[in-house]
Amino acid sequence: MYEIFADLHIHIGRSENGKPIKITAARSLNFANIARECAERKGINVVGIIDCASPYVIEDIEKFLKTGEAYEIRDGGIIYKDKVCILLGSEVETSEKGRNGKCGSAHNVCFFPHLKDIKGFSEELSHHLKNITLSTQRTDLSGYELIDIVEKYNGILIPAHVFTPHKSYYGNCTDRLENIFKEKFNKIFAIELGLSSDTYFADTISELETKTFLTNSDAHSLPKIAREYNKMQVKDISFKEIVMALKNEGGRKVLANYGLDPKLGKYHRTYCDDCEKSIETKEPVETCPMCGGKNVTFGVFDRIELIKDKKQTKSPKNRPPYIYQVPLGFIPGVGGKTINKLLNTFETEMNILHKLSKDDIEAVVGEKVANYIAKARSGEMKIQSGGGRKLRQSKINMISS
Repeated sequence: MYEIFADLHIHIGRSENGKPIKITAARSLNFANIARECAERKGINVVGIIDCASPYVIEDIEKFLKTGEAYEIRDGGIIYKDKVCILLGSEVETSEKGRNGKCGSAHNVCFFPHLKDIKGFSEELSHHLKNITLSTQRTDLSGYELIDIVEKYNGILIPAHVFTPHKSYYGNCTDRLENIFKEKFNKIFAIELGLSSDTYFADTISELETKTFLTNSDAHSLPKIAREYNKMQVKDISFKEIVMALKNEGGRKVLANYGLDPKLGKYHRTYCDDCEKSIETKEPVETCPMCGGKNVTFGVFDRIELIKDKKQTKSPKNRPPYIYQVPLGFIPGVGGKTINKLLNTFETEMNILHKLSKDDIEAVVGEKVANYIAKARSGEMKIQSGGGRKLRQSKINMISS
């Protein structure tokens, strides 16, 4: 057994020939560039690319395999330069009966072991949405229906960023996942927390006690890869091993979740879109106490306060730690030139965040920046809450040493 790092939610912005895949993602995000970024700069061992059901991306994957730099393995996944295992995924938006009788929608990340599996899934999925070439299009499927199609092609389904106010199960569809998946709820063995929540929030909901938690970046640009990620214990890097880790089988498991402090998340607190201010009241509100407006985006913190069924957070004994960590690119004073200097010396971001001493870093970038990076690794920062789609990257303040 050995330890690996995994980020299982990366988008593709454009295909190799420039066709749009995820409209809001960077053009530089294509299949080959993601593989190289994870291998050469990030140090991520397993990456989940979740736009692989697009026929344009499938074409890119087939061409990528012909280069000789990557190959499929029997246990599932594509191995790139013997450094990175790429899991072939698809983010699917389902249509649900939402809260208060309104129509809701939720995102799901689905992973498949082999190219032939996701090709079959893509063909069937194309009958349930308008445009299969674009990522995360709204389907006419519910999560209850989708999981059967995913399993038909040997895949797994993981509810994505489950607490965000838009496009998530708890955020705008239901108070309990079991109400969506019913007797199939036991087939959901992992959930993705999302940037505005953490283990301690999620473990106030009793139905999640048996589920593995994932922290993923949901990256829409290359630098954002591994802003959140997971440490896992596995025998090798493959689809089969990752599934076993998510199920806590055979000694495989998630060892730690690394993520931003939820206060940095853009949906952490309720936000008034009329007066453009965060609402940080003790009790959740649906009307802005400052301007009286009802055009508010309900925050993750406030939503969890409404639906939790535990008075105190009590995580199960086997729950791995959630470690607050700020990525290099978020740290004040650590710009592109500094990051490149560090990477040229230490190879990958995972090396810098996990394997080096402060003295090693200081020798390359000086004492001040080394102190900042040390505090970023240990979570010793003052954080201002985010809200209303504003990621509070600019509000990270270093604690004085």
